[in-house]
Amino acid sequence: MKKTTISIVMLTTGVLLTGTVAAQRDTTRSIDITSSFKPSLKEPAKINFNATPPTADTTRPRLTYDIPNPNLLFAYQPGTLKPLAMQIDTSVAFDNNNYIKAGFGSLKTPYLQAGFTFGDGNTAGANIYARHVSSQGKLDYQDFTQTQVKATGFYKTAKNLELTAGIGMKQDRTYKYGYQPETLSFPEDSIRQRFSTITVNAGLRNLQSTDFGLNYAPTLQFDIFNDHIKNSESNTVLNLPLEKNVNQDFTVNLGLNFDLTRYSPDKGGAINNTMWSLSPSVTYKSTTLKLQGGIRPSWDNSEFKMFPNILAEIGTDDSRFTFHAGWSGYVRKTSYQYLASQNPWLWAPGELRNTWIEERFAGFKGSVGDHFSYSAKSWIQQVK
Repeated sequence: MKKTTISIVMLTTGVLLTGTVAAQRDTTRSIDITSSFKPSLKEPAKINFNATPPTADTTRPRLTYDIPNPNLLFAYQPGTLKPLAMQIDTSVAFDNNNYIKAGFGSLKTPYLQAGFTFGDGNTAGANIYARHVSSQGKLDYQDFTQTQVKATGFYKTAKNLELTAGIGMKQDRTYKYGYQPETLSFPEDSIRQRFSTITVNAGLRNLQSTDFGLNYAPTLQFDIFNDHIKNSESNTVLNLPLEKNVNQDFTVNLGLNFDLTRYSPDKGGAINNTMWSLSPSVTYKSTTLKLQGGIRPSWDNSEFKMFPNILAEIGTDDSRFTFHAGWSGYVRKTSYQYLASQNPWLWAPGELRNTWIEERFAGFKGSVGDHFSYSAKSWIQQVK
């Protein structure tokens, strides 16, 4: 309890205007007020949390992005893309991928293709490939069928060697159609063509250069080809390439190719067609220059022919321009199997003659900018 005392002093003054003497009187009074003290705090200021929303912006912003050009520039001329059967890539490990493709087209054309792989892809691997396609045309006997199955595999030994092997089978069936006039009639066996091929191959190569800088990769392939009228043929091809690295720029190459064909017609004796050749050459290669000089002595059965094997490429440091020229020749082997692959309507040949081909060419290729490339080439070819 707190006591508060308030003193009040009152002064009363009287003035008499009738001529009497003014009188003055002082009066003092004291008042005591007693009350209970109740302390209180001043009401504090509080933050208002009810924010006012901003005004809506109805304008559309215009954003600018700097996107780099994603196109790639290659200094070399790309080659033509050609669909090929899936092959085992022995340079890198491959996964076990299997696939099956099936389709059906007009003219009653079913299509089936399949591929299967096995092995770890590092030390050993195998591949099985199959393909079938057939069609029935609108003309009489306008039918054909192609069936192919092959298997390949490889195995790497601990002695820096890789072994490869393969076996395959191919059948082609067609008819000789489109003859004039259409009223002609032939027995079916006289216009029917059936070809069968069995292929066996094997190879060996070293994975790394030997201590003497040698690289080798011999291959051997054996084909058995026949038709439906008992004409048969066997083809044996042996290829022995050998490469010697003299230093970083120079390489010496020596190749041996042997090709033997034994054709046995249904009527008549067997015909042997033998061709073999050597390919010694020296190659110099730098960043702007590549020169290859060599010869290719060849023996077509008992006839000798010397072919050149010269190639030159000159280019810029960035490979945007390259001039190339060459002069080479070779013997193209003629066999019943090769002729049937070019023209399935032919009759069984009575003799086999190989073809001599010699080529001279010159041209240039390169690129301008990021999206334009060019190539030009001219050549002269002699065929005998």
